[in-house]
Amino acid sequence: MQGTAIPYLDMGGASIKMNDDGSFNLLIGATDLGTGSDTVLAQMAAEVLGTSVDNIIVYSSDTDFTPFDKGAYASSTTYISGTAVVKAAEQVAERIRIRAAEMLRQNEEISPDEIRLADGKAFAPDGRYVTHQEVAYHTLHHQNQEQIMGVASYFSPVSPPPFAAQFAEVTVNIETGAVTVNRLVMAVDSGVIVNPVTASGQIEGGMTQALGYAVCEEMVYDEKGKARERNLKDYHIFRADEMPVMDTIFVQTYEPSHPFGAKAVAEIPMDGVAPAVGNAVLDAVGVDIDANPITPEKVWRALKEKPVIG
Repeated sequence: MQGTAIPYLDMGGASIKMNDDGSFNLLIGATDLGTGSDTVLAQMAAEVLGTSVDNIIVYSSDTDFTPFDKGAYASSTTYISGTAVVKAAEQVAERIRIRAAEMLRQNEEISPDEIRLADGKAFAPDGRYVTHQEVAYHTLHHQNQEQIMGVASYFSPVSPPPFAAQFAEVTVNIETGAVTVNRLVMAVDSGVIVNPVTASGQIEGGMTQALGYAVCEEMVYDEKGKARERNLKDYHIFRADEMPVMDTIFVQTYEPSHPFGAKAVAEIPMDGVAPAVGNAVLDAVGVDIDANPITPEKVWRALKEKPVIG
């Protein structure tokens, strides 16, 4: 298990502005480090606003004009910054419903609560609708002019844990002690998965990092305290053609503390690879290597010291 953000500390902000063509500017302090958070946060906004992701224009990480965010760490962006985005989008959606109800009113009042947002439109109960673009243009250029926008921030009092089970299949050369990891499988409960492609990418990336920790990455110092490995030629990390087969299985649950039921997914793939590989080596050749990385020398020495039975 792992945590989701740091309670009462991690905070994210978001603001959303509706443009006169029916698109929306989403301003977030959260930084996309390659995790796809810009896309995921745009998806959340689009879901609340009843529009497509193509209509969400994301501006992130520019401290001159985006809201504050504690940072892309602690498995917090989808959970913390995403909740801020949803809250800001709900404010915008409420204003759209109010203005659409006014525009769609005929002989009797329509409650904003009866307006449904979907497909870039605001629908009345009888099926009549106005588009987001029509609402925006009417709001900006006609009666009771206003700029529809929302600003929100969020911090969490809880840290709901994601859970995972890690599996490893290895081949061990009993003559040299070399360990080859053939396959890694991870089953993950991260709540509702907002974007399966980016989430599985984070799982695979985390397993890749953890695999290096498990079998090959090690900082060794000489007697003078100088690092032996000073570059990526000597400090070996896996090349693409050296990677094992990796599979991700999402076991979806609903986390009630998040508006879309999501939990963390970023750090938990780091947790289980090394112990799973260690257990697989133990299962294969009967030696328990209790110090990472599981290098050929450690396995070879352990095999040499293994008592002969019978």
